[in-house]
Amino acid sequence: MTTRTAIYLRVSLDATGERLAVARQREDCERIAADRGWEVVETYTDNSVSASKRTVARPAYERMVQDYAAGRFDALVCWDLDRLTRQPRQLEDWIDAAEERGLMLVTANGEADLSTDGGRLFARIKASVARAEVERKSARQKRAAAQRADRGKPPAGVRLTGYTVAGDVVPDEAETVRAIFARFDAGDSLRGITVWLAEQGHTTRRGAAWNPSTVRTILTNPRYAGRAVYRGEVTGQAGTWQAIVDEATFDSVQARLTDPRRITNRAGTDRKHLGSGLYRCGVCGGRVRSHSGGRYRCPEGGHITRMGASIDAYVTAVIRARLKRPDAAEALAPHKDEGRAAQAASDVARLRSRLAQVEADYDAGHIDGRRFAVASEKVRAELSAAEAARAALTGPSLAALLTAPAPGEAFDALPLGSRREVVDLLAAVTLNPAERGRKFRPNDGTVDIEWRS
Repeated sequence: MTTRTAIYLRVSLDATGERLAVARQREDCERIAADRGWEVVETYTDNSVSASKRTVARPAYERMVQDYAAGRFDALVCWDLDRLTRQPRQLEDWIDAAEERGLMLVTANGEADLSTDGGRLFARIKASVARAEVERKSARQKRAAAQRADRGKPPAGVRLTGYTVAGDVVPDEAETVRAIFARFDAGDSLRGITVWLAEQGHTTRRGAAWNPSTVRTILTNPRYAGRAVYRGEVTGQAGTWQAIVDEATFDSVQARLTDPRRITNRAGTDRKHLGSGLYRCGVCGGRVRSHSGGRYRCPEGGHITRMGASIDAYVTAVIRARLKRPDAAEALAPHKDEGRAAQAASDVARLRSRLAQVEADYDAGHIDGRRFAVASEKVRAELSAAEAARAALTGPSLAALLTAPAPGEAFDALPLGSRREVVDLLAAVTLNPAERGRKFRPNDGTVDIEWRS
């Protein structure tokens, strides 16, 4: 009977995508099958897929395992044993198949023939050596990554959006990153930023469409604030590359992302209407909330229920007119406690210096692992609190609106959160009861806008 043969081809990295390596493997494997008079019934190919980690899926390999269990081939040819697997545990499964069901597994160079005891011995030794080399390589890579982080160097490997592999800024990508941070810090939502990016024609560096997950990945990466990172944790070292966003903005964004309400409230903390939680009820003074049908409603006693769209349009028109007045810049000037903000920034710098000293003491052998863990955990907790305090003292900036040649148009272009902030800084809006069924008309007395001094 003709021996039914399968061929397995794999290469860990195909940099060009031309599949030349697997093509060469195919030629050698087909030659071996032809020399033995075997019929090739299936060829399984995993191109640019690693076999070093059990967690990495190899679709063709998994399909081949299932096909052998179903009895679809009797022999297996691969170019070399490490193309088939680098896991001794997986190799033992194939050895069991060779001993129990007569599987003939050979390599193109004839080194591993599991049909003989000598071939099985050689296969086991070679698999163990290959596994040891994988572990040594992993240790070298981890040590190199830790050393780069200690020196403030950017991680090697896949480049970060906004930077080259060497850590140089890519101007157009950096502008997109800054816009993402600025819009979120100003109150825009992850989904709102995603829609804005699509409207502006922005794609990811791979040409794909942005989504809320990729936007969040950008916002949570400390490297954009010039902070060195190792294994997902900030080391306390300053990076040697140019920061794309300032640290205050980054910390402000983290404070909003980690707001417990964003976790417990499935609807999120992002406002969807201009006046929700901002306008006040003219009867009880409470803040109105958005209601069904695009309406605003007093949640305390249901004193008022008003259609939101026409009122928002009126408030927007009044604010646009107010922004044209010469004293608008003074009214919008940020009122921050500069002394406390400076102290918070000083605390952050001091704690980062202390964290770096703790790590240096550990590296020099001055403290043991237990004392290092206790000390570093304490400093990290204080650093996190200091960064949160600084973020609370440095709100989003409205400098772009203040300096715009057409403030009204600039106001319309702001994210909803920033427009709400402008309204709140300039005026107090109160909604009064109106006759049921009567349409709102400007200056009919049902909407009061009182300018703040």
